[in-house]
Amino acid sequence: MESSPKISNSYNNTHEHGETLLPGLPDHLAQRCLALVPPSILFSVSHTWRRLIYSTSFPPFFSLYALLFPLRNGAQVYTVNSLEFFSLDPISSTWQRLPDPPSESPLNLLHRHPSFLSRKLPVQSLTVSNHLVLMTGTTHHFVPALTRPLVFHPDTKLWFFGPPFSIPRRWCATGSVRETVYLASGVASDYRGDVARSMEQWNMESKRENWGWEKMARLKDGRFSREAIEAVGFKGKLCMVNVKGNAVKEGLVYDVKDDKWLGMPEGMLEGWTGPVAAMKEDVLYVVDERKGTLCEYDGGKDCWRQVIELEELKFAEQITAGKGKICAVCENGERLVVVDVLANPARVWIVKPPSGLQLIAVHILPRMSRQE
Repeated sequence: MESSPKISNSYNNTHEHGETLLPGLPDHLAQRCLALVPPSILFSVSHTWRRLIYSTSFPPFFSLYALLFPLRNGAQVYTVNSLEFFSLDPISSTWQRLPDPPSESPLNLLHRHPSFLSRKLPVQSLTVSNHLVLMTGTTHHFVPALTRPLVFHPDTKLWFFGPPFSIPRRWCATGSVRETVYLASGVASDYRGDVARSMEQWNMESKRENWGWEKMARLKDGRFSREAIEAVGFKGKLCMVNVKGNAVKEGLVYDVKDDKWLGMPEGMLEGWTGPVAAMKEDVLYVVDERKGTLCEYDGGKDCWRQVIELEELKFAEQITAGKGKICAVCENGERLVVVDVLANPARVWIVKPPSGLQLIAVHILPRMSRQE
């Protein structure tokens, strides 16, 4: 999930604003010098440099992207078409609404229904190759809401669609390894055993005219169609469990290279007691939703090592990992807990969602370009 280090010559600050980036240097050389300075410093020095760090010609810093549903008087609104997309700029500490998705294909997503107050209807999303990908959801008729993935590219601020699903579904396993999206199990409009055991992949790096879903090795049964499951990419494999939280569960590992399913290592499965995410697909983290502990997986010893324990992390619903940070959606989506795992001791701070909105999921991606 790395951004390109290339710097283009398209930023012409001298002509547009009557100022140079660095006196005595052409802008393209000044950009190369300023790219070595943390964006937070550039932001605070001058408006000229502030405009630069948000331009398309400057290497993007990373921001937080969030899926949210509205709240009304502290209770969630039971309407469709209410999913919101925002980005949190870590430099200015401001939330920015993403451009609206294509209007010709309304999402019609529902997160709660008044007939099922205790159950949230999942909306599944992931990040692949610096894109935000919306995979599945449920309509108010309790059928799959998406017939194909909906993708957002932060660099261009554009939405587009992926290839049509062979069979639209929900309550499935979704994940990615490098540039490839994986979709496994799930429930179509009605339960079907062949869908519940299926596994398909879509390579986003292939030419768009060649996009499609390729069938892969099938699961042995349909036990992974009971809940919305995050298949976590880790060292060239997809790791997933069939039940969330501290309940007794089954774990599977999909070997991407050999196209085969394996049992999950005992220690990994034992410590999978809450939402899990991977940092650069190389380090696994889990938040124990009952204890509020953040742990890192040690593959050599097949065990989990505690990083920090926080009351605020209890009942975490979803986490994402990137750029040395773990971001956890907590308190029924009304609070985001951020842990800097590279700091020693780990540094923690709390982020509130935009007013009147409830967090559903968060992801870490390059910032959108904009004009200051």
